[in-house]
Amino acid sequence: MPSLLDIRRRVRAVKSTQQITKAMKMVAASKLRGAQERILNARPFAHQMLRVLNGLAGRIDSSMHPLLADPAVRTGGTLIFVITADKGLCGGFNTNIIKTAGKFAVADPDREVALGLVGRKGRDFFSRRGFDVRYEITNLFGNLSFNDAQEIAEVAIDEYTHDRTDSVYLVYNEFKSVMQQRVVVERLLPIGQLPEDEPDDDTPLDPAVAEAASLVDYLYEPVPQQIFNELLPHHVEIQVFRALLESSAAEHAARMTAMDSATKNSGEIIDQLTIYMNKVRQAAITREIIEVVSGAEAL
Repeated sequence: MPSLLDIRRRVRAVKSTQQITKAMKMVAASKLRGAQERILNARPFAHQMLRVLNGLAGRIDSSMHPLLADPAVRTGGTLIFVITADKGLCGGFNTNIIKTAGKFAVADPDREVALGLVGRKGRDFFSRRGFDVRYEITNLFGNLSFNDAQEIAEVAIDEYTHDRTDSVYLVYNEFKSVMQQRVVVERLLPIGQLPEDEPDDDTPLDPAVAEAASLVDYLYEPVPQQIFNELLPHHVEIQVFRALLESSAAEHAARMTAMDSATKNSGEIIDQLTIYMNKVRQAAITREIIEVVSGAEAL
């Protein structure tokens, strides 16, 4: 049976851990408010731009711009940008991303796969497993800006336009709510048909409205080529930035939830140890009383 001193030391250690997890929860909650506000402000523009350009790409000749090219006629492999966190202690946030990206990378043995790694956790995992890493960056989410998305988008566009890859994908955690994050595999390039993981819309679309939207045509001013040269690269930057904002908000939400669970578990352990400590102390007191009584009877 452990001594009272050992139990008290363990209680103090658990209380110290509880204070740390509680502080981390408060910090994550504070950061989450700002990250959630940024992604909620960025989503409408990014989603509408995605819908418009995907619809537009289906009505024009794909040879008008390199970013609209058909991947079936290209010879490169697949470039996957895996967006993870730089730190742990956020539940299954990083593990789910790494598992999904790993399965997607090896799903087709005949496909050549290269990786772009955003975040230290993904870099540490994939860089040691023999993957072709074309790009990596860490310490991004401490001060996330649009310039970071432009840098990643520039790498993706350069790899695609120089025929080193026939498609570019993003794998990241989408922020759904404080309690829920969803792993998304989203095609970034080429720009074309709607991705499988298009954001859900709570309002059902009227079939008549959908049919009318499918018949919409566009007037270009100035010429389409000039518009595409300016708009399509910016569209790629916007979608990358949205994915980074989604991942940032999801990370803070996952960490807040994980630290809240850790704080509650610490409280339960403290309660159990306190009860056990009281039992041990009561047993020690009872034993001392028995020894005193036995000694008095012996006299």
